[in-house]
Amino acid sequence: MTNSHTAISAKPYYDILIAGSGGAGLSLALHLADRYKVAVLAKFALTECSTYYAQGGISAVFDDRYDSIESHIEDTLIAGAGLCDPDIVRLTVAQGRKSIEWLRSQGVNFTEERDADGVKQLHLNREGGHSHRRIVHSDDATGKAVSLSLIERAQAHTNISLLEHHNVVELITAAKLGAERQGICGAYVLDNKSGKIKTIAAKVVVLATGGANKVYLYSTNPHISTGDGIALAWRAGCRVANMEFMQFHPTCLYHPTARSFLISEAVRGEGGHLILPDGERFMRRYDDRMELAPRDIVARAIDSEIKKHGIECVYLDISHKSREFIQKHFPTIYTQCLELDIDISQQPIPVVPAAHYTCGGVVTDANARTDIPGLYAIGEVACTGLHGANRMASNSLLECLVFAEQANQDIRRIFDQLPEPPALPAWDESKVSDSDEEVVIAHNWDELRRFMWDYVGIVRTNKRLERAMNRLVLLKDEIAEYYGQFRITSDLLELRNLVIVAELIIRCAQQRKESRGLHYTKDYPAPDDSRTPANTILAPDNSSAKR
Repeated sequence: MTNSHTAISAKPYYDILIAGSGGAGLSLALHLADRYKVAVLAKFALTECSTYYAQGGISAVFDDRYDSIESHIEDTLIAGAGLCDPDIVRLTVAQGRKSIEWLRSQGVNFTEERDADGVKQLHLNREGGHSHRRIVHSDDATGKAVSLSLIERAQAHTNISLLEHHNVVELITAAKLGAERQGICGAYVLDNKSGKIKTIAAKVVVLATGGANKVYLYSTNPHISTGDGIALAWRAGCRVANMEFMQFHPTCLYHPTARSFLISEAVRGEGGHLILPDGERFMRRYDDRMELAPRDIVARAIDSEIKKHGIECVYLDISHKSREFIQKHFPTIYTQCLELDIDISQQPIPVVPAAHYTCGGVVTDANARTDIPGLYAIGEVACTGLHGANRMASNSLLECLVFAEQANQDIRRIFDQLPEPPALPAWDESKVSDSDEEVVIAHNWDELRRFMWDYVGIVRTNKRLERAMNRLVLLKDEIAEYYGQFRITSDLLELRNLVIVAELIIRCAQQRKESRGLHYTKDYPAPDDSRTPANTILAPDNSSAKR
């Protein structure tokens, strides 16, 4: 038996093990560290997470004259196309201001302005789907400001161990150890620097690993977004939901030499126009809200125009605003584009859609609990019911903060009731060898991401989904065989997880016989209004939900 575990380890032990160093994971670590010993795993550097690259901001109601909690709730429900959980939406939105104030207490500096009386207040942007200005931001690099502040606080805390270049191989559950009870015991973790696999025990494990958007060829996400937490939870026995709802950001910079770079929703929120190469604005053909329509509508519109006209990209034009305005509101975007000889104050920005956000994920409740006692999921890895069929702009960082706090409160309530983890078996690599065929991983990674882009992208059909599944079955078997024979590397782990995520996306898409939110299929181009909208929920064979 290859990649088995036989010997008993002298285990490292933490009260709480958090996989992921983004906004969700670090927020929870800081909440818990006054009482518990916490380890935070970062697959690569601490800053290599989706939070760090988030530009737009965090949605929260601060303008009491014109905006309201009820309006934010309504906007979110509309964007979610009938699949949001209203109770979860209200829970999340109601904690918006409190969450922002907590971040400010952690040293995050948000952009401010002076009102008519000269009093300083938060500057609020408006983005697609929002009926009011309610996006709190730090220029156009909000995620970076949040990430750096939380990292600094975590590094200074004696109860938090930050383990960079550590990648979870597998969750260890009581059921896997032969116990009849359900529960989490810890995880096998690859130290990417040494190549060794550690056995780490913990009473509580939290998945905060982000999304799965690197399953597609083009993505705005950092390369860590390989669906690790979703695949880990699925293999451990957790249900997964709504994986067909993969959000494509409408405006990723199109440039032959540039790494994927997001052009923030806020550019459209501040008056940017989407145009064809001849200068024609085209969004009026798709939605009365024009450029401020929800992302799924804008992304499909751009995809349609690109295919209809046989062009490589469309353009986002903000050049009708002054250079001073652009430099003040979008300094990062302005500088990045200028380095590529694109002066956005003088010329439009070439843009294409790219995979951006995973709206589905591991099924959780209002306390961030999964199906396995002691295992939590927060942030993009989770399916809380907030986003429904389409995430509204800037609700994601808010979700990270709110559910980090929800998990914090629940962990404090139940921690003393959880059993101590038993002695855990060490990972056994005695029957595997070093691979001399690394090209297999690179080839399979590329093949997977290409057919997912072509067949399971912005616009789908039954035939495309069937083709994708046929290719996936062959790829999955090949990767499983490879995994059983060779020593584990980070690339192999990511590929193994991506194949599982791809299968979950395709299976969910095949089950939804309608178009709704981010899932659009030519075979069923309209929503099915004959019945109440329902989530697509998948349960693995080892799920407690099937017992």
